[in-house]
Amino acid sequence: MSQLQPVRGTHDLIGDTARRHAHVVDTAREITRRYGYEEWSTPIFEDTRVFSRTLGDTSDVVTKEMYTFEDRGGDSLTLRPEGTAAICRAFVTNGLTQALPQRVFYNGPMFRYERPQKGRFRQFHQIGAELLGATDPLMDAETIAMAHAILKALGLGDAVTLEINTLGDLDSRQAWREALVAYFKAHESALSDESRARLEANPLRILDSKSPQDRALLENAPKFGAYLNEASRVFWDDLRRKLDLFGVGFVENPHIVRGLDYYSHTAFEFVTDRLGAQGTVLAGGRYEGLVAQMGGPATPAIGWAGGIERLALLIDAAPVQPRPVAVLPTSEATLAAAITAAQTLRNAGFAAEIETRSSLKKRMERVVKSGAAHMVLVGEDELARGAVTVRDLGKREQTEIALDALADHFLKAQ
Repeated sequence: MSQLQPVRGTHDLIGDTARRHAHVVDTAREITRRYGYEEWSTPIFEDTRVFSRTLGDTSDVVTKEMYTFEDRGGDSLTLRPEGTAAICRAFVTNGLTQALPQRVFYNGPMFRYERPQKGRFRQFHQIGAELLGATDPLMDAETIAMAHAILKALGLGDAVTLEINTLGDLDSRQAWREALVAYFKAHESALSDESRARLEANPLRILDSKSPQDRALLENAPKFGAYLNEASRVFWDDLRRKLDLFGVGFVENPHIVRGLDYYSHTAFEFVTDRLGAQGTVLAGGRYEGLVAQMGGPATPAIGWAGGIERLALLIDAAPVQPRPVAVLPTSEATLAAAITAAQTLRNAGFAAEIETRSSLKKRMERVVKSGAAHMVLVGEDELARGAVTVRDLGKREQTEIALDALADHFLKAQ
């Protein structure tokens, strides 16, 4: 019988991989906390409408990539392909629409049926943030600055570049949309079959096409900058000024677009050249109509998401975890005291492992080879005096410590 393997497009988080993953999440959790964000956790599956309404019925995610199934009650459910829609659903469901702004951090697994490749999986993990009730460019700039701070804290400040663009307001986008439709209709015969279908349902989706024939047409398509109205230009200018105040460098990239109508004004990506084709490690933007699609009031917001797998590949290493203190009873008679010693250390915040396998000599050799910094020997003679022997394996020194002073000894040594 062949050995079972992880399902294609999934992977186990073990050892260094798990430590890197946890380091990304812990770093993002701490930085977002400093910016006043609260962590939310939503179910990994939702009513399919949460995603089909918001991602668009013609999007690749909905038509090709979602893991959708019918449960035993006949309801259509979908494993979440992204986090924003679920956060907006939770925002409405929990009656928080009048308590603005809401600053939300989340992390967890997402699911998309796509071709696995370096840094891209069918079950992948994201960190993300949503600022619900984002009223002005200052909030946009601060949200981007927070993402930048996370990347710097991970040691990636020099590895990534912030690229930004404006999508303008609804009036600007509508004027551009009409110009795009007219252009694509004039070249309809040159479009891919998929984009011809999108031309009727959601023409902005053509901008996301990967088809070479569509990409060639996009080179001469109407450029959004020509349709930006005055209010949108003021917002765009203010955003760039605020980013300067936060000390966040950027380059302007007019090719960053979003195919859904509820996106507006700010769009951004942090990109790198260290991961081949998978160059975007964190991306986001402002959106206006998503909460309303969930049944709530019109609520302006801005958010971003970052791929944990890609970020974990970029960081040099996760912080080294200190080895546990090894506690060795020398005989069955001292086991109870060894348990007491280990629990005392754990309660004081130290990692401790009780070693009882094989002879005392072999246990001591195994502890030394493991890289542990300290060993606590619980012997009968020392225990009769209410003490244990603490051996510093780095300094090759040992001392007798009262059992009830064991935690204090390690706390002072920190």
